[in-house]
Amino acid sequence: MHIDQLEKKWASISLGIAGLFVAVILTSALFHGIHAPSNVETIDSARLHLSEEFAEDNLGPQRNPDGGITVRMVAGRYGFYPKTMTLPAETNLTFRWVSLDVIHGVHIPMTNMSTMIVPGYVAQVKTVLHHTGDYPLLCNEYCGMGHAHMWSNVKVVTKSDWDDMNKPAGVSHE
Repeated sequence: MHIDQLEKKWASISLGIAGLFVAVILTSALFHGIHAPSNVETIDSARLHLSEEFAEDNLGPQRNPDGGITVRMVAGRYGFYPKTMTLPAETNLTFRWVSLDVIHGVHIPMTNMSTMIVPGYVAQVKTVLHHTGDYPLLCNEYCGMGHAHMWSNVKVVTKSDWDDMNKPAGVSHE
């Protein structure tokens, strides 16, 4: 079988471009800390309000014994709950998400925080937010007519400011 030289060149160029794209994606994932979800944990979306972990009083950031923060949030048409929260910079954060109804996506622009939230599963993402400031938390998966209004706000403050805001009653740093 004879393959024309021009066809060989175009085939090589096409495979080279595809290889370049794969290399860029892999390099970007490795250097920007982007990882596929590996925490497969199921939950009954219809009974979230009865679960201990995702009960209304347990939503938002909570300090772990190791000094990190676990942030529990619920996504539902058309909002993230809690609607606003304050988090410390330069701290290991573990976001745990569940959906009340349909597939949602969550993304914090200018960070590596992005994942899909599938009903019946707990989505978990670990990250560190390095810069203080206000960040929008957006739904990036079309979830219905109110999708454009599905957002929340994350305020990132210094560790010391966060500690001052979250110290137990009767405790002082003096």
